[in-house]
Amino acid sequence: MLVGYDDDLAGEVTRVANRIHGLLTQIHPPLERVLGPKVQHQAVLELLSRCGGPAGLRKAGRSKLAEIVTPRAPRMGARLVEQIFTALDAQTVVVPGTIAAETILPRLADSLRELLKQRDQIAVQVEEMLDAHPLAEVLISMPGVGIRTAARILLEVGDVTSFPTSAHLAAYAGLAPVTRRSGTSIRGEHPPRGGNKQLKRAFFLSAFAALSDPLSRAYYDRKRAEGKKHNAALICLARRRVDVLHAMLRTRTPYQHKPAEKLALAA
Repeated sequence: MLVGYDDDLAGEVTRVANRIHGLLTQIHPPLERVLGPKVQHQAVLELLSRCGGPAGLRKAGRSKLAEIVTPRAPRMGARLVEQIFTALDAQTVVVPGTIAAETILPRLADSLRELLKQRDQIAVQVEEMLDAHPLAEVLISMPGVGIRTAARILLEVGDVTSFPTSAHLAAYAGLAPVTRRSGTSIRGEHPPRGGNKQLKRAFFLSAFAALSDPLSRAYYDRKRAEGKKHNAALICLARRRVDVLHAMLRTRTPYQHKPAEKLALAA
């Protein structure tokens, strides 16, 4: 239930963040390019909450913005303030809707901050529940698998006894490729559109998070070199990781990092 609620909150986070992106793009594109990528950062949320949009930020001035940002982002504080004022100077026209946006943006920022706070609280509760699960430590040992992903996998898969092979698990998650045919023509293999969408998303996101792992990155790069696009290469990586994950859960064995000399085999 907690995992499902967290999924709902994640959807709300995306919705509110997109509204902030949309408003900033509508009234001040240069400012959106600065704040947009960091819209979930506490420093940016505090700026939007206290200052609103472009007019409020300019009125506050550099010293006030630095006072707000620096405690919440010591490393990027000064740079962010300069980027904001560079963006403000890049647009001299006040577009229709700016005044209304100045009122709406603080409320959206407060809503987003509260949603993120709730997700953090739920993550603590989920972690406490996972501590009591015998397979949680096994799952989290795998690169790219965090608390939320582990909880979703355990919720959907359990101890994998319902899946005789990793191929069965991949098919259940919608990661097993299917061959599309048209008459006598074969159009290649594609991921199925069905399957357990929540589990598929968990596998996909964990594969993306695992790109910092050398072995996962080598396999991903190999698929890109074969001509696959980013998402297709990630799906391939996710499918490969299902093989490993299934074996880990079946044998209750933590992830084993392969020696560097074996990385060439993945490439």
